[in-house]
Amino acid sequence: MAFGKLYTYEANPRSTAILAVAKANNLDIEVVETNTEKPTAEYLKYNALSKVPTFVGADGYVLSECIAIAVYVTSQNEKTTLLGKTKQDYASILKWASFFNSEVLPQLGNWYRPLLGKIPYNKKAVEDGQKAALKAVSVVEAHLRDNTYLVGERITLADLFAVGIIARGFEFFFDKEWRSQNPNVSRWYETVYNQPIYSAVAPKFSLLDTPKLTNVAPKKPEQPKKEAKKEAKKETPKAAAEPEEEESAPAEKPKHPLEALPRATFPLDEWKRQYSNVDTPEALKWFWENVKFDEYSLWKVVYKYNEELTLTFMSSNLIGGFNNRLEASRKYLFGSASVYGTTNDSVIEGAFVIRGDDYKPVFDVAPDYESYEFIKLDPNSAEDRAFVEAQWSWDKPAIVNGKEYPHAAGKVFK
Repeated sequence: MAFGKLYTYEANPRSTAILAVAKANNLDIEVVETNTEKPTAEYLKYNALSKVPTFVGADGYVLSECIAIAVYVTSQNEKTTLLGKTKQDYASILKWASFFNSEVLPQLGNWYRPLLGKIPYNKKAVEDGQKAALKAVSVVEAHLRDNTYLVGERITLADLFAVGIIARGFEFFFDKEWRSQNPNVSRWYETVYNQPIYSAVAPKFSLLDTPKLTNVAPKKPEQPKKEAKKEAKKETPKAAAEPEEEESAPAEKPKHPLEALPRATFPLDEWKRQYSNVDTPEALKWFWENVKFDEYSLWKVVYKYNEELTLTFMSSNLIGGFNNRLEASRKYLFGSASVYGTTNDSVIEGAFVIRGDDYKPVFDVAPDYESYEFIKLDPNSAEDRAFVEAQWSWDKPAIVNGKEYPHAAGKVFK
């Protein structure tokens, strides 16, 4: 029986430590994906402010606020060392968790969220967020100069919680140069992240060579069209408007390599409508009858690091992230990938139809495409056709190395 449910959203930095200690304590927690912008009436009964995470125990106990939830889940093991040895240790753990939650994460958010288009972009606001975040992290750097961990001589809940929070900085900004200037935080982060208790529920560990985000306005796909209209109306724009036009110009320059191919006669958009609106068997019949394999090809996609997969919902999130990063190739492909199996015993594989005969121009728009193996399928092979249909129907298990894995969750890219 599940210990309870954790209402949260994909990659919520305030939830990672909760999942880590739950796993360490062998507590089965069901993760419920929650849209805080469109909350259900049921969720508002648990959290009237529609914030996450929120814990709802199997016994009906409801608890909000991430630090409180993390402490509660950790305390289920009466012999745990994650809450310290003394009352001072415990107070210090709460101090550092509060520091990262209120001083580090909000400022990191002010730094990266505008660059991702999650909130309106303002260059000065981003600069202010960056300065405030780095100032907060400098406090941690100084503390870790003489300490291995945040509290005491062994890992505690403070470290697990804090690494989940600061992971955003390492994901987007803290590159090789920054790490050389902040060796204590960098050493601590890598040490804690690679502890089995944390790595079991976190994405694969990686570090940046150069920052992933810089202080420029995020691209807006429709913006070039709007600018074109403005230019048509005003042949001589005002000088004050020129910097904005110069900033937006790079969005118009990149050309997808597949644009060089002749216009396809197979209507991929119509196939996507068929898949969305028609029963799957009938939609598949339409696909096989209409697809042009002199214009398109079929590919099996297999995740290379299945042995590192843990919770199936996190593996599903991994697929979702990959799909998001394929956005630039949307008009050139369709497919579905799924997680098969159970927690700590699962695989990821999928099937895609793509424009052209080479997978790389389609998939290398996603920085993590090298984490997958791409195997070309033969549309004339009954076995390969059956594989495609199973991947797009989600009604059969996957067989890998002679072992059967039941379908757990899938995501469609269309």
